[in-house]
Amino acid sequence: MFKALPTIVLFICVTTNINAQSFNIPSKGNQVFDFKDTQERNQATFYSEARFENITGLTNNVWGKVSFDLKDIKSTIKGVVSISTSSIKTGIEKRDEHLRGVSWINSEKYPNITFKIKEVTRVDQIEDNLLKIVLLGEFTLRGKTNLVYANATMKYLVESETTKQRMPGDLISVVANFDIKLSDFGITNSMIPNRVSDKIQITANLVGAESK
Repeated sequence: MFKALPTIVLFICVTTNINAQSFNIPSKGNQVFDFKDTQERNQATFYSEARFENITGLTNNVWGKVSFDLKDIKSTIKGVVSISTSSIKTGIEKRDEHLRGVSWINSEKYPNITFKIKEVTRVDQIEDNLLKIVLLGEFTLRGKTNLVYANATMKYLVESETTKQRMPGDLISVVANFDIKLSDFGITNSMIPNRVSDKIQITANLVGAESK
């Protein structure tokens, strides 16, 4: 009997890990969270590490929604997050003008960049209200759409006096990271090899409030 104990413990651990793929908080069924923050505290950044210089771009003009069932994140999550291309700042005004130009992101013709959740390929529960997930999404830049994988953390915050200081209602905090290649989206400016890397690292840091 005692020899079988390690096997039983292992089975319990494996079973728990398989089942613990959603938030372990009182279920409220399907919920929708809105990332539009009137105080523009949400942000998306990009980072380019090239031969001559490193560039970081930032925007706080972020909006979108995500919905899911608290007990079935993997099967039910949906959402789209967008940013305004003209709002991206790199710290140098002249460089920002080039970035918005026809050879680059062409913000006049393509005013938005979007990430649309297609599916979740993995969910791991870290804490009762904290998940690590892998998302497959449709990333659209400069009129072209490609599939990308994003690593993300999702933290569910039940409304409290502390969370009310940010926004009323239950909150969801999301931090997502993924890479793209500019050439996959038709950006092949001759300056890429020296001043801007073809590979761009993108991070989104968002807090959304439950839509009533």
